[in-house]
Amino acid sequence: MSIRLKLLLSYAAMLVIPLVSILLISLLMVIFFQGDLQNIKSLYESTEDRFDYDRVEHIAKEIKRSVQRQPELLTDQAYLDEMTAELKARDAGLAVRVDGALVYRSADVRQVPELTAGLPPFKKPDAASQYPAVKIANANYLYLQLDFDDRTAKQGTVFIISKLDPVTYFIRKYFPTLFISLLFVLVLTHLLLTTFMSRRIIRPLQALRNAAREIKEGNLDFRLQVAGKDEIGQLGVAFEEMRSRLQQSIERQAQYEENRKALIANISHDLKTPLTAIKGYVDGIVEGVADTPEKSAKYMRTIAAKADELDVLINELFLYSKLDLNREPFRFEAVRLEPYLRDWSDELQFELEKRRIGYTAAIAFDPETVVSLDWDHFKRVLNNIIQNSVRYSDKAESAIALSAARDGKEVVIRIADNGIGIEPEALAHIFERFYRAEESRNADTGGSGLGLAIAKQIMEGHGGTISAVSRPNEGTTVTLRIPVWHGGE
Repeated sequence: MSIRLKLLLSYAAMLVIPLVSILLISLLMVIFFQGDLQNIKSLYESTEDRFDYDRVEHIAKEIKRSVQRQPELLTDQAYLDEMTAELKARDAGLAVRVDGALVYRSADVRQVPELTAGLPPFKKPDAASQYPAVKIANANYLYLQLDFDDRTAKQGTVFIISKLDPVTYFIRKYFPTLFISLLFVLVLTHLLLTTFMSRRIIRPLQALRNAAREIKEGNLDFRLQVAGKDEIGQLGVAFEEMRSRLQQSIERQAQYEENRKALIANISHDLKTPLTAIKGYVDGIVEGVADTPEKSAKYMRTIAAKADELDVLINELFLYSKLDLNREPFRFEAVRLEPYLRDWSDELQFELEKRRIGYTAAIAFDPETVVSLDWDHFKRVLNNIIQNSVRYSDKAESAIALSAARDGKEVVIRIADNGIGIEPEALAHIFERFYRAEESRNADTGGSGLGLAIAKQIMEGHGGTISAVSRPNEGTTVTLRIPVWHGGE
């Protein structure tokens, strides 16, 4: 639900809920009012200021003054009929009692005998009494009692009985209660809606503000919890994703910085080693240490070998840097992989035989299988793996085996050797740059530490993968997976 809709509904609720509540309260009070009044008897105990009909009260005062002057009017039928006519216009009736006996009742009073049953007794001369409303025959009535004592010592009482309009009476009687109830409902409604809006809108905004402050202070090690599917919830999700990515970016940058420092240290070491050797042999020639043609030739061959080693290292470093920055272009073409591998295997077998290393190749997939690859770069991957296998061969009968087969939409190439293998703790790092399972920096065994890292970059550029399994003293198997070109299906 959107915030706009929430606000509209909350504003509507502020109007509708109080109105509905006050109607329900009114209905309940009407039910009580029309029902048994004994439960709310305390509301009617006051006998003052209950007779609110001004005209009826005016007629009652007129009757009181007239009877005080002429007590015989209590039994004057014509006078009583005249007062009854005036009271009838006000929905009221008249009853007269003399010495305990009813001598007169207006027509509407006679129609409801219960109105004159149990009338209050005579109190004292010239007394005026007002009584709370009573319910008789599903109607509410107010009683006004006027007591007189004429010259003959007769006790006379005039009762003015007013039938109340339920709505008017209800409003007049219960207006304070209704008003207080309405105020209570309004306050409660606004309190609840404010609390709801606070939880749904204000608190998430405060959480976002606090999160922004944390990021401003450089603290990203927290998690923003903003639930909901509205705009604020979506903002919270986006903010949390931004924080997470920013944290990952900073951590990655820190890792890059560590790698940069390691790279500089490794480059310095790997470049310094052949340079130091070259410098030493040059100094030997300059200082006359190589005092024979044979020594001079040996020194020069060593210098040339170290220069070649330096050139290879610089080339590998340059290639890896371009691959890492995605600046090394790949020239992909559709290649039938089976002839490609057989040609490469023939060349490799010739070279390995010179080193007295056994080589076998088992290529078992359709010769028409085509993959998209960069001819030269993929060859570098294969050569780097073979160089590692040759470098770490320690058996009297060293052997390297290549197998290739189709596996669904991929071609799987495995190159296995029986060399010294790799320790488990080192296996997870062999594709990292400048990592050597053998800690020595000897170029004859340790290499540059970039060969497998370059192979990984090239395989990822081809949309493939490279992995390795190894057992110490048993050998290592490197697995290449490259997708089959869809045009060759």
